[in-house]
Amino acid sequence: MALRVYNTLTKQKEEFIPNEPGKVKIYVCGVTPYNHPHIGNARPFVTWDVFRRYLEHIGYDVYHVQNFTDVDDKIINTANSEGVTWNDIAQRYIKSYFEVMDKLNIKRAHIYPSVSAHMDDIIEMVKTLQDKGYAYEVNGDVYFNIEKFTDYGKLSGRSLEDMKAGARVDVDERKNHPMDFALWKSAKPGEPAWKSPWGDGRPGWHIECSAMSIKYLGQTFDFHGGGSDLIFPHHENEIAQSEACTGCSPFVRYWLHNGFITVNEEKMSKSLGNFFLVIDILKHYDPEILRFFILSTHYRSPLDFSDERLTEAARSLDRLKTAGVNLNELQSKIGQATSELSLAIREKAIQAKQEFLQAMDDDFNTAVAISIMFGLAKEINIFYNAVNQGENSFDAKTWEVLQHHYYEMADILGILRQECQTKTAENDLTEQLMKIIIDIRQQARQNKDWTTADYLRDQLATIGVVLEDSRQGVRWKQR
Repeated sequence: MALRVYNTLTKQKEEFIPNEPGKVKIYVCGVTPYNHPHIGNARPFVTWDVFRRYLEHIGYDVYHVQNFTDVDDKIINTANSEGVTWNDIAQRYIKSYFEVMDKLNIKRAHIYPSVSAHMDDIIEMVKTLQDKGYAYEVNGDVYFNIEKFTDYGKLSGRSLEDMKAGARVDVDERKNHPMDFALWKSAKPGEPAWKSPWGDGRPGWHIECSAMSIKYLGQTFDFHGGGSDLIFPHHENEIAQSEACTGCSPFVRYWLHNGFITVNEEKMSKSLGNFFLVIDILKHYDPEILRFFILSTHYRSPLDFSDERLTEAARSLDRLKTAGVNLNELQSKIGQATSELSLAIREKAIQAKQEFLQAMDDDFNTAVAISIMFGLAKEINIFYNAVNQGENSFDAKTWEVLQHHYYEMADILGILRQECQTKTAENDLTEQLMKIIIDIRQQARQNKDWTTADYLRDQLATIGVVLEDSRQGVRWKQR
């Protein structure tokens, strides 16, 4: 089965065919760094991280570009309110972005271009659009004339007539059409400005992504993504100005957009008081839980955020972790002989991996892929119990097949990092120390010294270590 993706441009699933054989070029709209990243920011970056992981897994050479909009009204207003420079604010929250996204196990893009570092590229693109008759200047402001671009509206499905009829009464009378958008804005007091052929000023919002994506990925590239809120006007305007500038169509071959996030089934907004920063969420939940929560729903579907849903995600993730722990423990029980049960679970693991890949090939359906992982996790647990009860024997080949397929699926999703780790000297030392602590606690319990036993359990809990009783004895895991 070939990879098929839902293309916002064509409104249907299409087989993915790269622009260059064996290579995939991706541009994802990044953040405007005026505050710490919120849950709405996290979703597209987790989503595209999995897309990239999967594309690399199936053999593509991926080049991933993601921008920072470090020149923007919100940044300028925040800087002015704090009495610092716009760059101070931008750099502060770019640092915060990386701290948060690293915790969520998001691979770094290959390059993070910023607006302020690409002024020459942006100005050159605006000049080209003006020279070609697609842009016009009004008192130091430069606008894109959407009526000159005959395909305007092809991404969002909006017509010029509907847009004009729906425009506000107080539109800028200087513009040829109410929906003409700014490519360059003349300088205002208290704002950063750069020299240009139209006077001192700064770019409009949309031009930056076109200039930077074309610079690093070429006039046509494979994937462009972001949240559904960017389809119009941002991505619609990107298409218009890019294809008008280069004369090359399509600008992007596949447009992918993730769905909105609601909070307790209401739209997230600061005015409603349901606006959640990732750093605040991570004070209460492990980053892997938040990542797993995001991936548990198909990327195009709405995602409702609540404490209850995060708690549910934590329980579900624990089931996968338990299977991982059991799988790791099985390594010490490898023998020479094998049984029908061990041969059967090999086949189940191979089949599960095939079904997992089929789910990912169907528009990156992580929700179905995760359900397949749950199925294999259940089989691993059954197999583990049979081994411990002496009802099954298996050889190294069986364990290698299970371990390979289970953790390969986990790696594509970017989860189970702790369980995936191979044993190191440090890990071995940790295991030995934990065994000593557990033995001391068990001895205290046998002596009915509940004070010491409870103290050890509670102290371990404060550092995120949980003890679990099982028929095979006491095990520990880290939350």
